Amino acid sequence: MRALSIAATGMNAQQMRVEVISQNLSNMSTTAYNARRAEFADLHYQQMSRPGSISSTTGSVVPTGIQMGLGVRAASVSMDPQQGTIQATGGDLDVAISGKGYIEVTLPSGGAAYTRDGALKKTGEGQLVTNDGYPIVPDITIPEDARSVSINADGEVYVYFLDQVEPELLGQLTLTGFTNEKGLEALGSNLYAETEASGAAINGLAGQDGLGVFRQGYLEDSSVDAVREITDLIEAQRSYEMNAKVITAADQMLGATTQIR
Repeated sequence: MRALSIAATGMNAQQMRVEVISQNLSNMSTTAYNARRAEFADLHYQQMSRPGSISSTTGSVVPTGIQMGLGVRAASVSMDPQQGTIQATGGDLDVAISGKGYIEVTLPSGGAAYTRDGALKKTGEGQLVTNDGYPIVPDITIPEDARSVSINADGEVYVYFLDQVEPELLGQLTLTGFTNEKGLEALGSNLYAETEASGAAINGLAGQDGLGVFRQGYLEDSSVDAVREITDLIEAQRSYEMNAKVITAADQMLGATTQIR
């Protein structure tokens, strides 16, 4: 009775789909979060009669054959790199990326990670870091006596002092692009790591080589579409129930077989 195992793979698949939807809905308020999508593929087929095989001594060819599928499997859970809505915050150190690109940060291990979460903060020494305290690349330190900070679309960071009319340039924020953003490894805390699938990191300046620009005083919202997620959740729930009914029907059929006298 293959229906039992086939329906079981279907239930496992829909369970994973619900888990992905749950992850998306739980991150509806996460800055710059990209929604995930569960993708599936059919399993192997048992070739009981191959199409095109010879069926008789006269040379007749089987037109379709009998290929029994064995269920479904998870193919991938991919990130949808669609940009979220940019919302005004008014913060001097809040920068949204309008377009493609990631801000590079340095992990405690010394390795590089990448994020679109532009909610930057200052350490006690004035160094610009992420919410988790990871310093951004290149390193920029805001002087203690700075009156205000200005970051233009190109990522140039200027500070104003009380005794100066003209601002002072501290440095320039850079952006990093990837050939295949979906191939990035999610590390949590809005961070991603480069992988062989993503391609090598391509460092550049904002507004050049297809990279986006910075918007000071704004942050990027999550790209999760609540209506779509709820619709997908209902569909996954119904699919799970139908696979469960298949198992119930197969069990009843097996029961009828054992009751034959």
